[in-house]
Amino acid sequence: MNMNRRLVLKGLGGALLGLPWLESLSPRSAWAQASGAPPFAIFFRQANGVAAEQNTNEVGQEPERFWPTAPGPLSTDTLADRALAELSAYADRLLVVGNVNMANFNYGDGHARGALQVLTAQGPVEQGQGGNSEAAGESLDHRIGRELNPGGNESLFLYAGQTGGWLGGPCISYRGPGNRRSALTDPFDAYQSLTGGGALQSSPDMPSRRSLRQRSINDLVRSQLSSLLARRELSSVDRQRLDLHLSSVRDVEISLACRIEEADQRALQGAGDGLDDGDNVLAIARLHMDVAALAVACGQTRSVAIQVGSGNDNSTRYRDPVTGDRMENYHFISHRRQSDGDSGDIIQGSDLLHHRIDLQFAQTFKHLLDKLSSYQLPTGSLLDAGMAIWVNDLGNGPAHGARNCPVIIAGSAGGVLRQGQYIRINGDSDDSNHARVLNTIGSAAGLRRPDGNFIDDFGSPDQDRRVLDELLA
Repeated sequence: MNMNRRLVLKGLGGALLGLPWLESLSPRSAWAQASGAPPFAIFFRQANGVAAEQNTNEVGQEPERFWPTAPGPLSTDTLADRALAELSAYADRLLVVGNVNMANFNYGDGHARGALQVLTAQGPVEQGQGGNSEAAGESLDHRIGRELNPGGNESLFLYAGQTGGWLGGPCISYRGPGNRRSALTDPFDAYQSLTGGGALQSSPDMPSRRSLRQRSINDLVRSQLSSLLARRELSSVDRQRLDLHLSSVRDVEISLACRIEEADQRALQGAGDGLDDGDNVLAIARLHMDVAALAVACGQTRSVAIQVGSGNDNSTRYRDPVTGDRMENYHFISHRRQSDGDSGDIIQGSDLLHHRIDLQFAQTFKHLLDKLSSYQLPTGSLLDAGMAIWVNDLGNGPAHGARNCPVIIAGSAGGVLRQGQYIRINGDSDDSNHARVLNTIGSAAGLRRPDGNFIDDFGSPDQDRRVLDELLA
């Protein structure tokens, strides 16, 4: 078995089980021994900006509730009382990138400008089209998959939320100019894409979702697993790593089966019922994260994009963790008014409600970090080998500005990126630098120019696309 290519077991009904990195069966190269696994990127998208310091007509002076207290090393003190405090356990593995400024392309709408640009760094195919806009180039998640995935596998694009809405629901991933990708809305469908497509349903031993309660993909490849475990060169550490991976596979299956058995089954299947409830939406996002972690652990893909909510997430009502009640829709809260614009009654305390939504996104992002950290590699965890990246279309609400858009990176991509730092790039300059951030992330994920150097060609050609040295280790 050669780990230069994805190691896969095939069993009953054509079901496939990808395996994690096993050092005993790896090529004995210095690269393999040093890194343990190739780098990857999992993008997690939030809409509508964050509850950052600003002065608004609706509330007045709003305090800072998101960013660390000061640039420099991250600690529990610098994260205290901020949304990012939810990630304190990972402070030493975070790179908080501030002052990321998107280009002010003429999309005719701030949400279109942010959502369609966030992973493309491109302007619109046709200017000024607002909700009918399309991005004029490929997104980074797709390029990473196109150039680096094994066997030509396309990167995963996963979506949680109502499939309609502003910008048509899933809208951040592109194959090329005007070529928007469809997203998988059902975590079970995403799981099937890792295990042979329709193999589970076509198998007489696993004909339906419900049977996940009784049978696991592990059972279908049991004879092949037995042969693998009988190999003398398999070390005790790799046996433990394999056991953890198989347990993780089963945990994902149980989570999917339990979620499917709930009363809101149709919501999970994409019918739309219950998908205005933030609890459901974020629960689906976490299931997507479980599948994403499996996908990168077994080498199925080196890129995943997870989008939460439509272009302006205007249908989701997140729960107030203090009162237990569902809040007004997220887009209204981001405007601080009962409106999609600058009219309508002011929502009292809306700046604090926005912060409480940020907290829930931070908690959901932490779920992804916990999953990636649970996979152990020869030199650390899966999180250390790659990157989980929490991005936002906008900098704040209600201005919906293109300046200071959050980019939170966990993991160093095998030591390429700095960690444990809050860095404001370009100081306080308003210059567009978003394309530089994406070229840096793409390079950390393994993209290279023909000469072997880091890429500097991603995004609109009229933007500065040089890698940001201050983000590198």
